[in-house]
Amino acid sequence: MASTDTPPPGTLARLIDEQLELAAARLPAIEPSAVNPSPEEHAEVAAAHADFEDVLLGRAEPTPEMLEELAALEAAPELSEQELERQALADGGADGDTATPE
Repeated sequence: MASTDTPPPGTLARLIDEQLELAAARLPAIEPSAVNPSPEEHAEVAAAHADFEDVLLGRAEPTPEMLEELAALEAAPELSEQELERQALADGGADGDTATPE
């Protein structure tokens, strides 16, 4: 059963191509150097707020606060299994419900 409303073959593809061309014409031109920076330029980009991962990967220097926190963690006493279990059961998790500990 053929319909008289059916467009000729290729109409949809042509419409999509036209829309893509219109969209591409509206995009701003991008300079190649901004898209593909050299390794030297890339290395100069500093992290706004360095975290522990940045320090481990050599992208940032540790802050004094990071070093203090690390020293405090290393100096803290080791927790027993019972204490870890107690803390886990007391924590309600993301939903704050202590009946369903996470």
